[in-house]
Amino acid sequence: MPKYIIEREIPGAGNLTPEDLQNISQSSLAILKDMGPEIQWVESFVTADKIYCVYISPSEKEILEHAQKGGFPANSISEIKTVIGPVTAEG
Repeated sequence: MPKYIIEREIPGAGNLTPEDLQNISQSSLAILKDMGPEIQWVESFVTADKIYCVYISPSEKEILEHAQKGGFPANSISEIKTVIGPVTAEG
């Protein structure tokens, strides 16, 4: 199943409180539960003004539907083709 990275432009994202992040996470998971098991949230990275989310999904269509239902921005969606890291250098 394809894996995607979603860029969400959220001014002040880095200032969200733990409670804010918990509420956002709970809302996201509730929507995903209703959508079914094909779309899965893997993890997210919060920066000053953006949140980058990694999802497993059959297509971008489901990611856009999730964003629309949750009122989350999905400013950019890119399919992850491969993952590299320090171990990649070892061959």
